[in-house]
Amino acid sequence: MRDAAPPPNVRPLVLIAIGGGGASHGTHPEIDAFCLRHLPPAPVLGYVGTASGDDPGKSARVRAAFAPHEMRELPMSADATAAARWAEGLDMIHVGGGDPVRLLDHLRATGIDRVLVGAARRGVVLAGVSAGAMTPHASTEPDRIAAMAAHVAAGDLPAGWAIDDGAALVMSDGAPAGVFPADGPPRVHRIARDHAGGAAAAVLTL
Repeated sequence: MRDAAPPPNVRPLVLIAIGGGGASHGTHPEIDAFCLRHLPPAPVLGYVGTASGDDPGKSARVRAAFAPHEMRELPMSADATAAARWAEGLDMIHVGGGDPVRLLDHLRATGIDRVLVGAARRGVVLAGVSAGAMTPHASTEPDRIAAMAAHVAAGDLPAGWAIDDGAALVMSDGAPAGVFPADGPPRVHRIARDHAGGAAAAVLTL
């Protein structure tokens, strides 16, 4: 029996993980342009600044970086119901960096994590930088890379990714679909167990 054809007009689930830089950092503007290339013309954007405690400076930089496109911010005071209304009609949600523990705790406690998952499943691109992508910076945090590799080797963590500042990884329906820049450095690194039972980092090329 042949597999059923996918429903028409189904958009893939796209995630863009950024190691560091871009809109909220005020550096690497090419990262912002790369994100916009995955969106329709005149996109409507959303920004989550929870990891930085809704830092007004980061918020201002994000708005400036993505101007003149419409930008909607989700305040930390929002609950899941308000977040669901906020997410309607968005083309991309940009999750800024800061404290990853604060971000995860808040999203889970409010139920906004489920709102973000639902948005992604509707075809909204989710982009995160640093803590917003839950990825260590390979170029500036080598100790974290070593610690991650040790945990992967021990089986405490699954294989994962580490991303240099100024680099980004695109995942489409759970599989790597692109890296930026295509011919780095900066680069995207895959950390996985090796045949000797340890773990090693390898540069991802697509």
